[in-house]
Amino acid sequence: MAAEGEYESVLCVKPDVNVYRIPPRASNRGHRAADWKLDAPDWTGRMRVTAKGKVAFIKLEDKVSGELFAQAPVQEYPGIAVETVSDSSRYFVLKRRATQ
Repeated sequence: MAAEGEYESVLCVKPDVNVYRIPPRASNRGHRAADWKLDAPDWTGRMRVTAKGKVAFIKLEDKVSGELFAQAPVQEYPGIAVETVSDSSRYFVLKRRATQ
């Protein structure tokens, strides 16, 4: 993880993003955006991608208040935090880690 004295840099801000609750994969074929309810997102807000040290963070935040909805640390790509979608380059899957 990042050291205490390191600062956070903002790499990218997307003001309008949609979050979908996606169904489990039926096979090993990967996720497909066509299987989601793209016309009915479960949450909308903004996405900020930041970096602190060697770790990037994908942060989903409320557009108005900035309240954090979800965050995914990305230590490497490709990796376990972000997964591509087989039928689109526009969508991706953020994997939620199980809590201990």
